[in-house]
Amino acid sequence: MLVKTFGSAVYGVNAITITVEVNVSNGQKFFMVGLPDSAVKESEQRIESALKTSGYFFPRTKVIVNLAPADIRKTGTAFDLPIAVSILGATEQVPNPEKLSEYVIMGELSLDGSIQPIKGALPIAIQARKENFKGLIVPKQNAREAGMVNNLNVYGVEHIRDVINFFADEQTLQPVVVNTREEFFHAQYDFEFDFSDVKGQQNIKRALEIAAAGSHNAILIGPPGAGKTMLAKRLPTILPPLSLQEALETTKIHSVAGKLPENATLISKRPFRSPHHTISDVALVGGGGNPQPGEISLAHNGVLFLDELPEFKRTVLEVMRQPMEERRVTISRAKIALDFPASFMLISSMNPC
Repeated sequence: MLVKTFGSAVYGVNAITITVEVNVSNGQKFFMVGLPDSAVKESEQRIESALKTSGYFFPRTKVIVNLAPADIRKTGTAFDLPIAVSILGATEQVPNPEKLSEYVIMGELSLDGSIQPIKGALPIAIQARKENFKGLIVPKQNAREAGMVNNLNVYGVEHIRDVINFFADEQTLQPVVVNTREEFFHAQYDFEFDFSDVKGQQNIKRALEIAAAGSHNAILIGPPGAGKTMLAKRLPTILPPLSLQEALETTKIHSVAGKLPENATLISKRPFRSPHHTISDVALVGGGGNPQPGEISLAHNGVLFLDELPEFKRTVLEVMRQPMEERRVTISRAKIALDFPASFMLISSMNPC
């Protein structure tokens, strides 16, 4: 029997809907096609254990899993749940398998059937709403993050049984309700450090106020202990508050990078990133085998602080030239080119000698 469900793959800061097709027929062996990476291929063992410990069976006949479009590389463990639910639908362990195609389902399975959090829940939710899906099923830890997208029912689940009972009409799941504006505006001014903490230092405070007003870059030169790092850490507190659109952009980047705290919603304060001077080119601007945003993108709409500027490798500083001019960084690979936003304010510090 052939069953289709839908998942999502994150590329850059956007998501692409992936069709998970499972066909169970006469024969032997488990086949997974559609350019899955090692983490996706390993899902067979996780799914088998999760189904058995939850009281279901894993078919011993021929199982073919296709992740379409088949020419796009699939990475990560978030496809465990849609594949598992498709297998249950194809073996008629879930009634009404046609209901599966109305939802986008994402989640990583543990061996006991519990569901672990994923990366990129916000862009996945935005894409699901754009394509008019009835709802989105994600791990409970990601539900509030995805629930910021209006006009989409987002369900947070903790165990694969919750998903199966939901499709079997044996259990009702309540969609997550997040008052985005209220949460956003309440958390905007809750700072750990504040510019008003600094006593004296009138000249440098005036210089940083001017830099903040015009979003200018600045370099602080002074002896150790003069307060360069202390002032830089407090700079975001005098920058204008994030707009709702800027907050969504920033949250998408941190969501894709897996940097959002558990049960987080919007990032409401301007980010402050301070990478160590041993950082590599790729870690700063982004990239890797499966391209991820770098420090300059994580500092989007906020402050990137380079402490001890002369200690950074020359090549690392050179790769920031284009992103600083264009306010974005393009990561090009043989088959794909991704754009990550990188509109940041650069503050650096160094000793006079």
